Amino acid sequence: MKKGVLLLLLAGVIAMSAMNSSCKKNDDNNTTTMTLYDSLGGTTMVQDPANTSMMIEKGRLGIRSVVDSAIFVIAADNQLNGFFTVLLAEVTSGNTTGFEALSKNLTDFICVAAGAKNFSYGGKNMVAAHDPAQNSRMNGKATSANFDQFLTDVGIAAKKCGLSDQLIGQVAARLNTVRSQVVQQ
Repeated sequence: MKKGVLLLLLAGVIAMSAMNSSCKKNDDNNTTTMTLYDSLGGTTMVQDPANTSMMIEKGRLGIRSVVDSAIFVIAADNQLNGFFTVLLAEVTSGNTTGFEALSKNLTDFICVAAGAKNFSYGGKNMVAAHDPAQNSRMNGKATSANFDQFLTDVGIAAKKCGLSDQLIGQVAARLNTVRSQVVQQ
């Protein structure tokens, strides 16, 4: 899989940060509005199933689970996996460093966009990430139909991870806010 297409997910989540950047107290009725990150488990620390000697924020674990699931769904999707020939070749040969880097980068991106305070995203902007001239791991430019299929695959992955239809809808709506940056064909 290509880092660029999966950064679609990251891109959408950055847009989430504008909408749900933090828990805010509503002075009118003394209620707290939860961020998407909070809805996914927030900062509660839990044991990391990938490394049982480590603790991880529950929100980050939930996001990482969806990201990793989405990578596998996209890898099996003949409409999108052509964008990820470099990554697929690496993984097929037993080299998982690209997968691990993509998972971490995408997870960081989404955590930040979902309102997490303890993480930062240092990757390329969405235009550069999805332009093969600026990202050698990107194999082609995405169309609007590719973007629609990406949203479908992310929804499938999120459902497999137990996200509610409401949360999946929030993610999809935010991903759509970066469509113009990702779709370059």
